[in-house]
Amino acid sequence: MVTDSPRGPLRTHARILTASLSGTAVEFYDFYIYATAAALVFGPLFFPAESAQAQKLFAFMSFGLAFVARPVGAIAFGHFGDRIGRKSTLVASLMLMGGSTLLIAFLPTYAMVGGLAPLLLCVLRFGQGFGLGGEWGGASLLAVENAPPGWENRFGSAPPLGAPVGFLAANGLFLLLGACLSEADFAAWGWRIPFLASALLVGLGLWVRLRIAETPAFRAALAHEPPPPVPLGRVLRDHPLALLAGSAGAIAAFAIFYLSTAFALSYGTTTLGYPRERFLAVQLAANLFLALGIVVAGITADRISVRRVLIAGAVLTIVLGLVFGSGLSSGSLGAVFLTLAGALFVMGMVYGPLGAWLPTLFPVPVRYTGVSIAFSAGGIVGGGLAPIAAQVLSVQGGAGPVGLLLSAAGVMTLAGVLLARPFATRIRPSVSAATG
Repeated sequence: MVTDSPRGPLRTHARILTASLSGTAVEFYDFYIYATAAALVFGPLFFPAESAQAQKLFAFMSFGLAFVARPVGAIAFGHFGDRIGRKSTLVASLMLMGGSTLLIAFLPTYAMVGGLAPLLLCVLRFGQGFGLGGEWGGASLLAVENAPPGWENRFGSAPPLGAPVGFLAANGLFLLLGACLSEADFAAWGWRIPFLASALLVGLGLWVRLRIAETPAFRAALAHEPPPPVPLGRVLRDHPLALLAGSAGAIAAFAIFYLSTAFALSYGTTTLGYPRERFLAVQLAANLFLALGIVVAGITADRISVRRVLIAGAVLTIVLGLVFGSGLSSGSLGAVFLTLAGALFVMGMVYGPLGAWLPTLFPVPVRYTGVSIAFSAGGIVGGGLAPIAAQVLSVQGGAGPVGLLLSAAGVMTLAGVLLARPFATRIRPSVSAATG
């Protein structure tokens, strides 16, 4: 039984929080090992040798392909999440992304099969994005639809915390491999190990998720009325403004993260010449500030309001863009650390509240679809296009212009938050509303 005491919910819902966090940690681990491999080795391994910059650009374009797949996955998994339930849909999304990630470990390179290699890589990358399109929204609903009153934002922070956990595991493993293997061995076969290791993590995530029940909000909504035959149609017809605002609200989080991780790693180890292991270690340390930002944002949002926290985070993102480029190219690894740590803390302020904020924009019967599409659409701009644009800008003008992308992302997120209007004040319907 849900209680309003601060200790009761944590004990009662420990399994729910674990399932929300562990599942997204597994999913983001899978996603981030691709980002790291794209920054380090995928260019020369899977694409023709026109030039090193062209290979790197193609690698980031394949990385961005998943962000195109995410809205497609969001529509598909959102359809079933709103019709048959959150739990079974989350299990399916985890299996799809985990399977796609595992198969990447066995791919032949361009030197082995020519043009078939990038084609297979892009197909599996699409599979990763398709699976993740249904993951984040469902995990958020699993947490917030089980949260007691007044704890929605803290519970909603559980899925976002999967991001720093997954990033820590992914880059930590790459750091360990880089320290133990020669450059030749790492490029020849060492990069495949993180993709193979994902099978163990996916198994853990499935074990946790198969042990949870359906959310009370979904059961109550189903008892009140049949699920919509086409949830997407209802979202587009009845909630277009919420969809647009939610998508814009998610842009800054994606832009900060992928420019601070995938792009920064590539730029730091090539253009700036930092040793790969040292730069990975700096990113791992900075990643702790992402977790800190998420926790601070979740607690603060429950005490004041989620809207105010997101507005503050968006404004800080605009300011961040003005110093990001100079900090990254300062020539001092200490300054680089401070830049990345500050950037990831700000990301926590705009990312941590999304898990509880986006569900407020949509009613329960179409919430899985609405949240998943909005989050994935924001990812196309902030996570798919931003690293590609950053790569192009850095070739032409260094890291300075790259920061302007962050400022632009902050402006779009600020506009989305100001434009949004909550559908209801409560995440979960009351019993009388659900049965009446």
